Amino acid sequence: MRRLVACVGLVLLAASAHAQAPAPLRWGGDAEGGAPFVEADPSDPSRVAGFDVEIAEHIAARLGRTPQFIQVAFQSLDQSARRGDFDIGLSGIEDIHARRQSLAASIPYYEFREVLTVREGDRERYRTLADLRGRRVATLGGTMAYDLLLEAARSHGITAVSYDEDVHPYSDLANGRVDAVVLDHVLAERAMRRNPGLVTHAAALAIGHYIVITAPDHTALRDQLDTILRDAMRDGTLERIFRKWNVWNEDQPALFARVLGTAGTLGTAGTNPLGTPGTVRTVGTDSSSGAIQLYLPSLLRAAVITLALSCFAMALAVALGSLIAIGRVYGDRVTRMLLTVYVEVMRGTPVLLQLFVIYYGLAAVIRLPAFIAALVGLGLNYAAYESEIYRSALEAVPRGQMDAARILGFSNFQAVRLIRAPQAFRIALAPMTNDFVALLKDSSLVSVITVVELTKQTQIFATNIGSWLLPGLLCAAMYLMMSLPLGYLARRLEERWRMPGA
Repeated sequence: MRRLVACVGLVLLAASAHAQAPAPLRWGGDAEGGAPFVEADPSDPSRVAGFDVEIAEHIAARLGRTPQFIQVAFQSLDQSARRGDFDIGLSGIEDIHARRQSLAASIPYYEFREVLTVREGDRERYRTLADLRGRRVATLGGTMAYDLLLEAARSHGITAVSYDEDVHPYSDLANGRVDAVVLDHVLAERAMRRNPGLVTHAAALAIGHYIVITAPDHTALRDQLDTILRDAMRDGTLERIFRKWNVWNEDQPALFARVLGTAGTLGTAGTNPLGTPGTVRTVGTDSSSGAIQLYLPSLLRAAVITLALSCFAMALAVALGSLIAIGRVYGDRVTRMLLTVYVEVMRGTPVLLQLFVIYYGLAAVIRLPAFIAALVGLGLNYAAYESEIYRSALEAVPRGQMDAARILGFSNFQAVRLIRAPQAFRIALAPMTNDFVALLKDSSLVSVITVVELTKQTQIFATNIGSWLLPGLLCAAMYLMMSLPLGYLARRLEERWRMPGA
């Protein structure tokens, strides 16, 4: 009995101690191409490494909590912070107006310069954004650099090319797909080591700062972060971390001095505590009408790209799908087997993977422009689905009609073209329309290969104003305006071409 009581006591004591233990500090970041901020540790891919990782660990230690990394796509960090998916977020997160308006943001802990990177042979030719008139310049979407390029697009005729991560902008620059890259000097210096033949101009196009974010109602936690960061500036912790990762430079002591010298006014949401000259402020976010006026032209252009891409890809899918269906119905054994393998491979693998292979994997053999690669990728994928629709529609036409056509002297080609195919088309019309609407929505995937279509432009819009409500409603309305007429047209054609007796 005594043993039982002792065991129960030990269990209750352990449960009490566990209940009193502080919860882990969940911190969000993006390890996809995120070095030197956050990256998978080369020696142990299950762990992450980087200077933001070490800063997060230092913050957790000061709070008496255990750090727990939460993988979040860079473009979704703000939304995830608002939802409470993590306690704090740091992954090269920039200090912009919209972010301070919608989240609890810390004092800046690192100062960076937006710089221009070009190929070595273009060093003298492209020194400023004005020199790049009519050229393609790459950057990350939803960043200060992207806003900078939007301004340059209006003033200098530059084409801003948006990426979801910071690796491929530089590899595409080396391969000649873009003419320059504008990003933080931290990323540019790392990219030059990774891609020989690139050079970065030292002159800063703009100045920015990295911050830690948390949910808007977590102001107490934000204040703790500010205290921890200031202490880390005073005792040299931040300098040691930055030197370890080779990102310490002469800009940081000046930043620390400004932060520590104005400690009473820092960390207030909605303000830039440093007021650094040259810092780019996100424009057009002070009101809904201003945001719409700024981004609506870009959304309309992106909608045109979405519609054009969907139409061309569907035309390719219909043409190839028809040939595949005919080959599977009328071809010899080898032809049927090869076409069946194609259909199963294209339907059994993700279209996202197919886009990556076509655009990046085949770059050593053929460098397709992003729009063409997107068109080919979607067209080849949907051709497999279309072929199954057409094959079943062809087989749904009674075989007796083909026998009657042969008796009347029609060749096989004439019988298919004049008798079987028109009836099969009527049967296939409804599922074809459904596939077109699905393709219209799946076109959003092509943003991974730098095509800025409607959903990608909406994502950039939402990131820059700090809210998905208005951009999401506009995007949904545009998709409906494109898809509803297709459904109406399909219904009218079905009514007009309905088979007798149906």
